[in-house]
Amino acid sequence: MNVVSAIVLFAVIWFLVMFIVLPIRMETQGDDGKKIRGTPAGAPSSNFSMKRKMRTTTYVSIVLWSVISAIIIWGGIGIRDFDLFHLFNS
Repeated sequence: MNVVSAIVLFAVIWFLVMFIVLPIRMETQGDDGKKIRGTPAGAPSSNFSMKRKMRTTTYVSIVLWSVISAIIIWGGIGIRDFDLFHLFNS
């Protein structure tokens, strides 16, 4: 795997993890009962920390990227392992 492939793999993993992490433990203004005028009740409350979410996303992404990169570099699991055509061709 070259450098560009590693960066693209990390970016894809990072964004996927980000969309998974965003709604976890999010409190809305409606939940807090402190709805600010002009905003919907589903908007994040004032204690929402995007910095914390991005940090968590980065840590989880580094672990996942390391495992996936090791599998790709090791070559133990290849595309032929996922080829199910031979199961249906009898």
